[in-house]
Amino acid sequence: MLDRFFGLTAQGTSVLTELRAGIATFLTMAYIMFVNPAILQQAGMDHGAVFVATCLAAAVGSLLMGLYANYPIALAPGMGLNAYFAFTVVPELGGNWQLALGAVFISGVLFFLLSLSPLRAWLIDAIPMNLKLGIAAGIGLFLALIGLQNAGIVAADPVTLVTLGDLGKPQAMLAVAGFFLIAALSVRNVTGAIIIGVLVVTAAAVLLGLDPWQGFAAPPPSIAPTFLQMDVMGVFQLGLVIIVFTLLLVMILDTAGTLIGVAHQAGFLDAEGRLPRIRQAFLADSTGAMIGAALGTSTTTAYIESTAGVKEGGRTGLTAVFVAALFVLALFLAPLAHTVPVYATAPALLFVACLMAASLGAIVWEDATEYIPALTIAFLMPLTYSIATGIGLGFIVYVALKALTGRVSQINAAVAIVAFAFLLKLIFA
Repeated sequence: MLDRFFGLTAQGTSVLTELRAGIATFLTMAYIMFVNPAILQQAGMDHGAVFVATCLAAAVGSLLMGLYANYPIALAPGMGLNAYFAFTVVPELGGNWQLALGAVFISGVLFFLLSLSPLRAWLIDAIPMNLKLGIAAGIGLFLALIGLQNAGIVAADPVTLVTLGDLGKPQAMLAVAGFFLIAALSVRNVTGAIIIGVLVVTAAAVLLGLDPWQGFAAPPPSIAPTFLQMDVMGVFQLGLVIIVFTLLLVMILDTAGTLIGVAHQAGFLDAEGRLPRIRQAFLADSTGAMIGAALGTSTTTAYIESTAGVKEGGRTGLTAVFVAALFVLALFLAPLAHTVPVYATAPALLFVACLMAASLGAIVWEDATEYIPALTIAFLMPLTYSIATGIGLGFIVYVALKALTGRVSQINAAVAIVAFAFLLKLIFA
C-alpha cells in the first residue's frame, strides 16, 4: 500500500530508507521545539502552549507535504519569521500577539490563494535574485543579533548603542562553547549537530546550578492559552498591510528557496529546472501556515534541513510522514523544553545565522545598482530591528538607483509597488 501511494519502488527507495531519512531530518530540525517557545515567550506568549503548537504545526505541516505533495520535505515554524513575529510585529502592535497571529493567518490565506493562481510564479520570479540574497542574508544577521543578545555577548550601551557584554559570565561562555560545538559537529557532518549543541549547553547549565532541571518527559501542557486566540478581524486595517505583505513575501521566498534547494539535491527538477507538483507543495506550505497560526505559533514553512533526509536516501513523502510522527512523540518532552535556557538556544540562532548570511557570497558585486540595495536590506534588518523595514528600504534604494542610472526598464512592477507602498508608509505613518 505504501509503495503504491508514495511510489517507493519508482523512486528507488524503501520504507526503511524513508524511516532513516525521516529520523535524520527530524534530528536536524528538532531544535525548533526548544528555540521557538523561547523566542515567542519573549513576545508574551505561554511557553508550554507554544511548545505544543510548535510540535503540532510541524507534524500537521509535514504530514500535508508528505501526503499531498509527496515530497520528503518537513515543515515547522520558521527561523527568522519567528524572530520577526516576536521582536518586530508584536512590539509594533503594542504587545498584541493575538493580532500578530491574525496577520500570520491572513498571510497564509493569501499565500494559499496565490498558490492556486499563476501569480505564484510571477511573484517568485519578480523579485531580483540579488534582493532575494540580501533578504536571506539580512534575516541571518538579524538572527545573529538576537542570538548574541540572548547569550549576553553583546549588550546595550547609551553611547555606542551596542557594546561587548560580560564574557566572564558562565552563560556567555556556555553559549560560545555551544556555538563552537555545533559548528565543529556540522563540519564533521554529524546528524543533529544543532540539537546536540543545545542539549549539551542545557546539561552544563543544570550541572553548574545555573538553571533548575524541570524533568524530561510528561503529558503535554495545555494548548488553550494560544489555540484559536488569533485576532483575524483586527488585521483588516491599513497599518497592518506592510506587516502582512512582509510575512507573505518572506514566506514565498523562503518556501520557494527551500523547495528548489531540496529538489535540486534530490534530483526532482525537470530538464528546464522546474519543480513538478510545485502547486501542491505551495498549497501544503500555505495550509500549514494557516493551521500553525490557529494553533498559536508564528509562520510555519518548509525546512532546508530536509536535505539531511535526502542525503540519507529519502525520496518520497513518506519521509515527511515519519517526521510528523516524531514531532507528535516529541509532545511529551515539554519539561525538557522548559529546562532549556535562552542562552542555550543562542548557539543555534548564531549557527543558522551564519548559514543564511553565506548567501552574500552569491551577490553580483560588479553592479552597484544590484549589490547596494542587497546590502541595504542586509544591514538595515538588524540595525532597525525589523525585517520589514530592511526589505522596504532596500526596495526603495533599488528603484531609486535604477531610475537615477537610466535603467528604468530593469525595474520590475512588483518591486516598484512594494517600494512605493513602503515609501508612503514612511511618509504618513
